[in-house]
Amino acid sequence: MKQLKRPSWDEYFMEITDLVATRATCLRRKVGAILVKDRRILATGYNGPPKGVPHCDELGGCLREKLNIPSGERMELSRAVHAEQNAIIQAAIMGTNIDGATLYVTNHPCFICAKMLINVGVKKIIYKEGYPDEYAEKILKEADVKIVKFTPSDK
Repeated sequence: MKQLKRPSWDEYFMEITDLVATRATCLRRKVGAILVKDRRILATGYNGPPKGVPHCDELGGCLREKLNIPSGERMELSRAVHAEQNAIIQAAIMGTNIDGATLYVTNHPCFICAKMLINVGVKKIIYKEGYPDEYAEKILKEADVKIVKFTPSDK
């Protein structure tokens, strides 16, 4: 009998982050995140403006692009709430305990998100790509949060 090839848990959850990212409305970068504990998805998030607020495409484009702000800088000027932040917010709204969770995310968290993830008790971050923020990496290491760059297995 032929053995069924199943994705590893990391591959499975990372594929889901890609699907979550398809909901993102950011014109610069679409990011998806999921919080997982005991192989169960607790919350998801993608980047986009706060609830009920117009998206950048409805306002004629990205403010950061109009101001020629390089990628990874001055993120406070973005209308988008980051995917990691939205996953934390979704968990809070639903009353879901995420202490001890693993975050799967399509892009390495920024410094602001790193601090939030530390405070909510995320213990491990598995990211696919992106621009590792040196300050985020440093503070996550100081807090003993494990950071892993996702590497898919050969199929």
